[in-house]
Amino acid sequence: MLKTPTGTWLPAWVPQSTFTLSFLLMFCSIVQSATGGYDGSMLNGLNILVPYTSYFNLTPATTGLNTASVFIGSTVGTLVSGVMTDRLGRRPAIFWASVVTIVGIVIQTAAQNIAMFVIGRIILGIGSAISGVSSSVFLNETFPQRWRTWGAGMLNNFYYVGALIAAGVTLGTGQWQSTVSPESPRWLVHEGYYEYARASVAQTNSNGDLSDPVALAVYKEILDTIEWEKKEGRTMSPKEIIRTPAARKRLLIGMSAGPFSCIAGNIIASYYLGAELTTAGISDTLDQLKANVVLNVWCLACALTGTQLAASWGRKPTALTSQILLVICLFIIGGLSKMYADDPDNASSSLVYGDVAVMFLFQGFYSVAWTPLLYLYPPEVFSYSIRANGLAFSALALNLLACVLVFVMPIGLDNIGWKMYMVNGSWDIIVVVLIAVFWVETKGKTLEEIDALFDGEKHSSVPDVEQVRTGQATLDVAAIEQQLKGDTEVTKYE
Repeated sequence: MLKTPTGTWLPAWVPQSTFTLSFLLMFCSIVQSATGGYDGSMLNGLNILVPYTSYFNLTPATTGLNTASVFIGSTVGTLVSGVMTDRLGRRPAIFWASVVTIVGIVIQTAAQNIAMFVIGRIILGIGSAISGVSSSVFLNETFPQRWRTWGAGMLNNFYYVGALIAAGVTLGTGQWQSTVSPESPRWLVHEGYYEYARASVAQTNSNGDLSDPVALAVYKEILDTIEWEKKEGRTMSPKEIIRTPAARKRLLIGMSAGPFSCIAGNIIASYYLGAELTTAGISDTLDQLKANVVLNVWCLACALTGTQLAASWGRKPTALTSQILLVICLFIIGGLSKMYADDPDNASSSLVYGDVAVMFLFQGFYSVAWTPLLYLYPPEVFSYSIRANGLAFSALALNLLACVLVFVMPIGLDNIGWKMYMVNGSWDIIVVVLIAVFWVETKGKTLEEIDALFDGEKHSSVPDVEQVRTGQATLDVAAIEQQLKGDTEVTKYE
């Protein structure tokens, strides 16, 4: 373990092995994901339990308020998350977000009434939103390109086991990312810590070898691209996300993942599984709780499968296939639920369990695409100057929609029942069309190489990193080293 300067007040002791470091970064991603899963898993179970609903004397409206309040906090958190991530550094932002999240969990756990419960969940939402943005930016910018899909994709995959390790994992997030990982090399270059940035790239790509061609190509791409952005007058201001046509195009595509994942239909099963199962004919509390456990295991397996598909098949094909299957499932669920609602007393067991099976398939198909892509795809689409604020805007759009949908879903299920699935399936068709027409494929490219899809050119003269890694292109290490001496002011290690 080497003590590595980070350009911030948080020190880092980084392992020399790139494989070990990537494993630890992925573990951090899993921990962060599980922290986020704590809330959804817990509330889903609580909304099924009679002691919880009786203790707070919940109605459909107050049930929605208790559940949706975390998104109120998340909305507030996203407003400051981009600025915090850019100004403090990626790792310090994650640390302070974890502290805020712990405070929210403590207040929520000790809640004596609805007001205290809601306040705790709002604070929890603030911390979770900041942590989600800063962690996603950090992991996308730090992981080597060939492992970025798994590293960043796992940031949401372990949502489904969050209830098992709850509050303790929140503290673990801050502790692990504060000690074993270097700061984002892109943030370090932007702040002028060139030597630190090059060391960070080498640690995550070449076991610390500064002269390795792959590490050198990655570093030169980062350096050239950020220098280009500075010469073009790009700033870290939130206004940058709408200043140029290319930025606006990136914003519309990158931020779409948040709203698309929110309106896909999973909110019903994520927070109101009990009501969903009741519409299918399963009303026993114990059976509903068992279904909740099985559903989390199933969704985790599907999310891991989806991560591999995104890595090998591509982001856009994975999202399109998943979304089409979601539309089909929603209409089937709506039809089967209507059949049960028309004659619940004579409904066959095959009808009931067939409806539940399709509900499980729906959640699985959702997990295949949206669970890994939610925090993987947007940071890839955004350039450095708008990455943190662009992801924050995507999260803001998601949370604003979630505030509305999580509140109205129990009311809608109570009033129109199976028709909610038909409404949801109809707007999901629009999402399929938008993905097919506007999304771009980012598989196999570094963050800097993705610029060519939006700006028409790559802003560095070095060959693509994957070509260097596979031997399809060679890099003149001596010439690049000479260029670097003239391009940067070397910052000495402390």
